[in-house]
Amino acid sequence: MPALSSPFTEYLALVDKTLRDSPFVNDFQTQHEDRGEVWFLRVNVYFIDNSLLHFRELFVGQENPFKKTYTYYYQRENGTMVFRYDNAPHFPHLPTAPNHKHIGETEVIAADAPDLQSVLKEIEALIKA
Repeated sequence: MPALSSPFTEYLALVDKTLRDSPFVNDFQTQHEDRGEVWFLRVNVYFIDNSLLHFRELFVGQENPFKKTYTYYYQRENGTMVFRYDNAPHFPHLPTAPNHKHIGETEVIAADAPDLQSVLKEIEALIKA
């Protein structure tokens, strides 16, 4: 009997394909939980230059799920943070609040919520540089 398709399994397949199709991704590890109305995804992405993207996403809803919380944390091989996108509500003064981007350890700027494809493009441009 074939497995039933759901928005979550479809999204997991899209994440898997996106990461496998990138020539800059060396390996990745995915952990996920489907609790019915709540889905949780955690992924570590290892790049060809030994940098790392760690991202987490929490979705709510089965029929029309929406991304409630997220973080995309990109670091160099030595552990130094390059950037982090998240929607924690700790910068309410920014016009895109709660969405924002940390650059390095000290700078925070307004930023719309990214998706995995846009984060990968940003990382690929940094690796190419």
